[in-house]
Amino acid sequence: MNNISRRALLAGGALAAGAAAGAAIASVGRRLGLVPPDAGGIYGPGETLSYAAHRLLGRNALALEFPRSMISARPFANAISPPTELFERHRAANFVNWRLEVQGLVAQPASLSLAELRAMPVHSQITEVTCEEGWSYIAEWTGTPLSGILSTMGMRSAARYVVYFSTDPEWWESIDLDEAMHPQTLVTWGMNGADLPVPFGGPLRMRVPRQLGYKSVKFVNRIVVTDSLEQFGSGTGQSVANDGYAWYAGA
Repeated sequence: MNNISRRALLAGGALAAGAAAGAAIASVGRRLGLVPPDAGGIYGPGETLSYAAHRLLGRNALALEFPRSMISARPFANAISPPTELFERHRAANFVNWRLEVQGLVAQPASLSLAELRAMPVHSQITEVTCEEGWSYIAEWTGTPLSGILSTMGMRSAARYVVYFSTDPEWWESIDLDEAMHPQTLVTWGMNGADLPVPFGGPLRMRVPRQLGYKSVKFVNRIVVTDSLEQFGSGTGQSVANDGYAWYAGA
């Protein structure tokens, strides 16, 4: 065997060993819940590394909270789709008939009114919305912890993700259970001491302060607890509107 053949053989063996090791690491990562649903894309390895690092090193980390003096005087409300006729009817009735549907892997599926959400334990936080487009603002957010809703409904042991939908049919997102059960993740109905304004997502907005702003979906009306994201959209855990963004958007 000549030197070229020997080097080719060694290189091929090294590549095969590397591929086997990579497959083994991926298998362990999936078993430990450290592989994001969009890991198959071109940026998958980097997104997997980021997600796994956050989950291993910062699983219980808190988003920075600010003093009241730092609340933004002029918070920025990014553009929203034109409201539908149904939404306008809800707004005219002060959202008294707005419902949050809780479905999927829960023992007691429910349809919760704003009044019922407000009757649950309430949490307020002063945190920053940071957009991937470069703008940000600080506001006080008041709402019902998502963890409290899921616990009240009796989340089943097979649950791994929470998918949440907007009245805008092209806007939905999902988070894993670590994020869903985190104390700062809120189903928000108040902002800066008043009802959550419509331009900021009122009457209900999912507030995920440990991740970038596009995870904090506006006009939330449905939550689905699931063991897999494969049956939602393209299976990457996000709506078409957010294609191109990482599923895990840790800020």
